[in-house]
Amino acid sequence: MDTPHRTLLFLDVDGPLIPFGAAPADHQKPSTADKSPHSTNPLLTRVDPTLGPLLSDLPCEMVWATTWLHEANHVVCPLLGLPALAVVEWPDRTDHHVDEWFGLHWKTRTLVEWSAGRPFIWVDDEISDNDQQWVSRHHPEPALLFRVDPRIGLQHSDFATLTEWLATAAPSR
Repeated sequence: MDTPHRTLLFLDVDGPLIPFGAAPADHQKPSTADKSPHSTNPLLTRVDPTLGPLLSDLPCEMVWATTWLHEANHVVCPLLGLPALAVVEWPDRTDHHVDEWFGLHWKTRTLVEWSAGRPFIWVDDEISDNDQQWVSRHHPEPALLFRVDPRIGLQHSDFATLTEWLATAAPSR
């Protein structure tokens, strides 16, 4: 059960769950039976379904933090065996150009605001040191900004880091 104090896991799709590296030898095109905009994405076969149980086992509340928005629930969740997740709705921000000038990712401020002071992990392939520094200065609770190599995506070995951080820096409350 998710509670207002439970640690959040903000999860991006492109890069972390759909790696951009070379396609595996058994790469197959997805079915076109589902006509959603992302369902015909030929990279969907790169989603590793074994990540779903690993994500489900983490003691946190998962939230989509992706431009896929609600499509992630319709297309990616079934591939991972996950239930529908909450989705960060990206506001039309007038300060994105200022953030970019300071080297912040365009998601950074919104994720800190969305977390409402809760501890969080942000898994993305575009996180920089500037984002980490900004979050450290503007977020009162622990936060792990976990950058994934977009060529290989989220790996089973990454879960040791996520699990350890959740146990030590942001234990379930």
